[in-house]
This record gives sequence, C-alpha cells and structure tokens, in this order.
Amino acid sequence: MNPAQGFDRLAGLYRGLELLAFGRELERARFALLPQLQYCRHILVLGDGDGRGLQQLVALNPTAEYDCLDLSPVMLSHARQRLAATPHNIRFQEADILTATLPDRHFDAVVTCFFLDCFDADTAAGVVAIIAASLAPDARWLWADFAVPAHGPARARARLWLATLYFFFRWQTGIKARTLPPSEALIAAAGFAPIATASRQWGLLRSVVFQATAA
Repeated sequence: MNPAQGFDRLAGLYRGLELLAFGRELERARFALLPQLQYCRHILVLGDGDGRGLQQLVALNPTAEYDCLDLSPVMLSHARQRLAATPHNIRFQEADILTATLPDRHFDAVVTCFFLDCFDADTAAGVVAIIAASLAPDARWLWADFAVPAHGPARARARLWLATLYFFFRWQTGIKARTLPPSEALIAAAGFAPIATASRQWGLLRSVVFQATAA
C-alpha cells in the first residue's frame, strides 16, 4: 500500500483515534515546547497531519514564514481548512521528504512531531541528514514522539503500546517501520544538542528542543 493513500484514508478519523487511545496527551506533547520557537522566522513543519500543531505555532508566532510538507493531500486539506480563518504565511506542499527539494541552510527551526517514527532506522538517518542540510547554523529542532523508558513497568507498557501502534499503522498505511528509530541519537549526531525536554505518560511520550551546536 502507498503510505500516502493510507494516511488519506485515516485523515478524517485520525483525531478521534488519537483521542480514544491517548486523550489529549499527544497534543500536549506536541504543544509543550512550542514557545521555544517563538522568535524563529523561517520554520519547516513536517508531517503535521491535520494542522493542530501548526495552528498552535502560528498563534504563538504569527509573523513567521512556514513551509508545511506532508505526504498526504487529504491531511494537507484538513490543515488548510483549520488555518483558513487565521492570518498566516504558510506554504503547504504535498511532498515526500525523501524526494523533496529543500533550500540549503535556510530554516531557523524545524518541527517533527510524531514524524520520524514512520521510518525505519536507516531511512530515518537519511531523513535527518536531509533536514539538517536545510537548517541554518543556529537552528532549533523541535521533536516530539514516542519513546521507550529504560526499565521497569513503564518500559513494558511502552513496548506493548508501540507493538500495537506499529501493527495498526503498518496494516492501515503500509509504512515499513516496525520499531522506533533512534531519533534523538540521530539528531544529536547531526550536530544538535538538547536545550529543553518534557516527558509524559511515564516516559512513553517525549518532547525535546535541540539547538544546532556548530556551523
């Protein structure tokens, strides 16, 4: 199955499924560290889905320029509708990050919330390299996603949730990933250091803002 078609089919149900499984906890993970991007001017937003995160960010930082890329045209349509009544400077683009053309060293912030988990480890490494090449030397990277705690019942709970979620999304969308990629390590290896973190759901949900460490 083409993942774009799968996410198109889920677009109208996505928020309801999310609320059923996690309440508003995924929203809180997306929104928790958005103030760290309040003064950024050129922001790349990847895989935001129905636009809830983008809407919050535009409310916080209304004068920034945004490039919003998503594989699913239906998700993009939902995001456009959500932002239709809000003044903004957003360029919506239907694109696959693996083949998209991004300007070099242009963006001073990127948002990847529940995005890198769609890729296996090798592909995620390539995606991180593509994103890093588009970021300015002083850029910030807001990442929010699932995580597996190091030990104890929280680890067992997270592994169960992730097995269920990957089974569902592989079935519904055809993504190749079976487990979480080492996203934080990949971002750090690309030259970024964490400057703010937040954790929810006993460590299952994690939000981190990274700052570029070298030109």
